[in-house]
Amino acid sequence: MPTLAPHIVVRDLVRAVQWYVDVLGAHEVSRVPLPGDKVLTVELAFGDTSVHLSDEFPDMGIVSPLTLGGTYGALQLTTDDVDALFERAVDAGAEVFHPVADMFWGDRQGQIIDPFGHRWNLSQHLRDVPSEEIAAEAAKVFGA
Repeated sequence: MPTLAPHIVVRDLVRAVQWYVDVLGAHEVSRVPLPGDKVLTVELAFGDTSVHLSDEFPDMGIVSPLTLGGTYGALQLTTDDVDALFERAVDAGAEVFHPVADMFWGDRQGQIIDPFGHRWNLSQHLRDVPSEEIAAEAAKVFGA
């Protein structure tokens, strides 16, 4: 297991796992079932990265972004064809948060909100950019 692996909470874990497999290309590594058709956790692999998912357990304070009304961060997923992945995600019910565009730091990326409330930054590396150039462009964009 990696030193750091995200653990996210989703509503309807079984459906979410299938969406992440079908749409984002994950594969299931393990599953810990509970009585009553609940699942404690599922480990998914996205390339060399593990992401753990659990169902909501509201009585224990374990809730998803859908229950909270939003999410505070994003999961970054790097791919060789961001346009195709982005289109597949949107066609499968994801909401566009930021359309795909070329970025000054050398990536082509866009952001979606998946049907389970999590934001994903879908990215494809296009070119290496010197850190000085990135800093100068960032200053222009963010008004420094």
